Amino acid sequence: MAILTPLRERARHLKAETFALYLAARHTATPWYAKLMVAAIVAYALSPIDLIPDFVPILGYLDDLVLIPLGVTLAIKMIPPAVMSECRARAQEVIANGKPVNRVAGAVIVLIWLTLVVLLAIWTYEAFASNGSVPYSSAVESLMNERPTPGRHGRAEDRRRQQ
Repeated sequence: MAILTPLRERARHLKAETFALYLAARHTATPWYAKLMVAAIVAYALSPIDLIPDFVPILGYLDDLVLIPLGVTLAIKMIPPAVMSECRARAQEVIANGKPVNRVAGAVIVLIWLTLVVLLAIWTYEAFASNGSVPYSSAVESLMNERPTPGRHGRAEDRRRQQ
């Protein structure tokens, strides 16, 4: 268990740095390009959606162990040192008083997941429908390839109007 203690400490430090970066992104003295980088890193670090899902053996945690620390290091170098030290102090103060909760961000993440589930269900239904019907995308494609009839009422109606 002595091996896990330093890793847990590094994980806590990384979470504190991530929250400090979040605060730095909202600071007025932070350059726009640093804000953009911080937003991407914080969103990836705090989101339950990973580039490689965690249930994939070894690779699932590898992206968390490599991408996030590299992104945090790069973002910290983009932010002025005075701003970063002020944000670190504020982050330590907030963490000491209790973890911050953002219900709007949580709701957005839940909506993204629900949308993905609904789209997956629609795709699965279209791809594997057993009632012999043509999937929606194939039906639309076949309609797009048909030649349109001239006029609004059809050919016979158009011929009568031309006479």
